[in-house]
Amino acid sequence: MPDLSRSDVDTVLVTRGSGGAAEAERMLTRLERLPWPRELVSFTVLVGTDGSAVLGYLQCAGPLDSGFVADVTGSVAAEYRVYRSLSRADRPVPGCVVVVDVEFDGPDAQRQRRWIDTVLNAVAAEPEPHPGGISGHFHVSTDGARVLNYAEWTDEDSHRDALAGSGRGMVGSGPAWRAVQEFPGVRSGGFTRYRLLRTVVGEQITEE
Repeated sequence: MPDLSRSDVDTVLVTRGSGGAAEAERMLTRLERLPWPRELVSFTVLVGTDGSAVLGYLQCAGPLDSGFVADVTGSVAAEYRVYRSLSRADRPVPGCVVVVDVEFDGPDAQRQRRWIDTVLNAVAAEPEPHPGGISGHFHVSTDGARVLNYAEWTDEDSHRDALAGSGRGMVGSGPAWRAVQEFPGVRSGGFTRYRLLRTVVGEQITEE
């Protein structure tokens, strides 16, 4: 799994695709056949729990050639930077990664950060956090218009249970979540559940 706390990561590139595990394995094969770019810190492939979606998560220490990304993933990457993270002190191995996407009605870097701060305030105020949540790593897009949360959960059912238990389609039920629901300028939001397939760091493959 990727180390999301690495200090040498400048940007994160995220690609989306379809084809499930078969396409994910093809991505890894293409990666192995190409020279490893010095700017690439790690390359992680996730497969949707529904069996169709594929996500590439690339940690970069500097600008990465878009041609390399397209050759490996077949997709155009969106560029992000990690803004804030939170994590349990006792970190079990995640069985599910939930990628949450939020899009705003225009670019505004301050608004991106305010939205994340609002979410984290709601999490901190939650009287009984769901025991299945492990961590959340909030990314802001460099174009100023989107936020991505890479959230680790113990398993897929725990995430489902948290959403159902809140009665709001969110992972918490405390009153502070109202500010998240009513946050101005949000155009769309949603999530996809993934399982971690493999992470490649410095050309060394880690099986998940």
